[in-house]
Parts: sequence; structure tokens; C-alpha cells
Amino acid sequence: MIVRPKPNPLSILITLKGSIARHIALRTLMITLLACLIVVVENLHPGWFAKVNAMPFTLLGLSLSIFMSFRNNACYDRWWEGRKAWGQVIVEVRSFTRQSVAITDVGLREALLRELCGFVHALNAKLRGEDEREAARKWLADLPEIHGSNLSDGILRQIGNQCTWLARRGDIGEWRAIALEEHLNGLTEAQATCERIKSTPLPFPYTLLLHRTIYIFCVLLPFAMAEPLGWLAPIFNTIVAYTFFGLDAIGDELEDPFGHDENDLPTDAMVRTMEREILDALGHSELPPALEPVDYVLT
Repeated sequence: MIVRPKPNPLSILITLKGSIARHIALRTLMITLLACLIVVVENLHPGWFAKVNAMPFTLLGLSLSIFMSFRNNACYDRWWEGRKAWGQVIVEVRSFTRQSVAITDVGLREALLRELCGFVHALNAKLRGEDEREAARKWLADLPEIHGSNLSDGILRQIGNQCTWLARRGDIGEWRAIALEEHLNGLTEAQATCERIKSTPLPFPYTLLLHRTIYIFCVLLPFAMAEPLGWLAPIFNTIVAYTFFGLDAIGDELEDPFGHDENDLPTDAMVRTMEREILDALGHSELPPALEPVDYVLT
């Protein structure tokens, strides 16, 4: 995620970090060169494109803009819902940590909280398509005992079983066990929300139609602008291509908010925050450093 102060007028024009320009530079350049070629042809053969009316492009461009706004809103909703889900994970982890102080067995409490830290590491790796077990290995004392295809859920089941065992043994009261279970349920809900976002992309025909229409519009637009605008046509075509290709690329990034793109959620930083707070609650004095933005990018 890009973290930087509000840009001034000069940096708006020259800033590349966090801009989508680098990702769409080649496509935009191709449209610019095509527009230049068409202007050259128009100068050599005046009147070839005189009968190409710009009115259809105006209507198509308006419709395309509305269509793109709907898609980008849908993609941003997915990004924001993912952020709210990770916010819920932070809330539930903090609440579980605070309520776990009722567990008098210091070793067992530390094991439970370390398993909770293993859960957030495993969930982060799962959403990125990485190895869950490798990500959680250092936090789980009994990793081989956690079975199942969903390691994150298996960790929560194991923590829940241990809390139930403590309640049956009388080490914690029934209401405390219920409170701890509610926090585990909240973590399960947040995990399910993230998995739903990850496993359910926007309908492919919807995205494909938009991609095709953008390319068709940007390729055909120079034919309508060459005759009335002359050498100004490549400039305006470049602006239109930058806008449409840029919005399309931003939507692609926001559609999956759990990856490694610059505009994806900083889940590594959130995991590190929970890791630090859990270790601090356990009395550790040496905490891993909080993650800070590197070149304005917080991972």
C-alpha cells in the first residue's frame, strides 16, 4: 500500500512510485505511435479520414466511462472489505490476548498466544498462495499434530479445544471460556470473509468485455481525431489511453487485495503489529521492529 504525504503540483506530474503509469507505459506508447502514424497518413492523403465522425466515439467513451466506474467501485469494495476483515482479525486477537490473562498456567497461555500468532501468519500466507506451514512453523510447538487442508482453521480448532479443556478442568470460568470462544468465532468469520474475496473474483466475461472495449476504443479513436486535430491528436489519444488503461489496471490490482502489488493491503505490516503486541503481552522485551514504508510502499 502506498503511504506518502499529499503530493504538491510538481510531484503530481513527475511521481512514478505508486503510479500506475509504469504498468501501462507500453500500451499507452503503442496507442501514441499508432496515432502518429495515422496523422502522417492523413497528411499524405488528406481527406481519407474526413468522413469518420467523432460522435459515435463520444457516446462510446461516455458509456465506457460509466461501465469502468461500476467495475472500479466493485473492485474497491473488495479491497475495503478485505481491510475491514483484517481489522476484525486485529480486534479479535487483541481481545483474546487481553482475556487470556485469566489463564493461570503461564506456559499454556504463552503456547495459546503463540498459536494465535501462527494463525495470522498462516492466514496471510494462505491468501497469497504461499506455504502456510512454513509461515507458521516458528510459532507452533505441535505443528505436525494440526491436520487438515486448512491450517489456519486447524489452529483455531486446536486453540478452541485447549480452552474447552481448561474450562472443564476448572482453570477458567464458564463465562470466560464463552468469551474466548466468541473471539475465535470472530477470527473464523474474518478468515471466511478473506477466503470469499480471494476465491470469488469478478465474473470473467464482465472483465473481458471491458478489456476488449477499451482496446477497441483506443485503437479506433485516432482515426476520428487525425483529421480535425492534426498533430494534437497523438497528445489527446495518449491522455485518453492513459486514463482508460490506468483505471483498468487499478481495478485489476484492487480486485485481489492480498497480493504483493504496490496498492494491495499491507498485511505483512498488520501481521507484524499483532506479533509485536502478543510478544509484548507475554512479557518479551525484545520485539521485532514494526514494518515501515520503504520508498513509500508499506507491504
